Amino acid sequence: MNSVSYMVLAFLAGLVLGTLFFGGLWLTINKALTSKIPALWFSASFFLRMGVVVLGFYYISLGNWQRLIICLFGFVVARFVVTQLTKPGAEKLLVQKKEAGNET
Repeated sequence: MNSVSYMVLAFLAGLVLGTLFFGGLWLTINKALTSKIPALWFSASFFLRMGVVVLGFYYISLGNWQRLIICLFGFVVARFVVTQLTKPGAEKLLVQKKEAGNET
């Protein structure tokens, strides 16, 4: 593989890691709100999510700082995507868009 392929794969891996991290955070918050012991949810989720992300960054970079930066960029992009998809009322907006698309 050439250098560009590695960079694209690093970006995609960053997207996956970011989606796992921030999607997991969203799920944790939803579960902890109804739990009798929310501190356990937050603690366990934090260590699990951080462990996965740190190991992912380590294996993706393999000592190459350029791949690490590209992966981090994908991670940040995933943050914005997950934030937009999990906004309160996002479900209503998606339903409205689907209905508007079906009317034509």
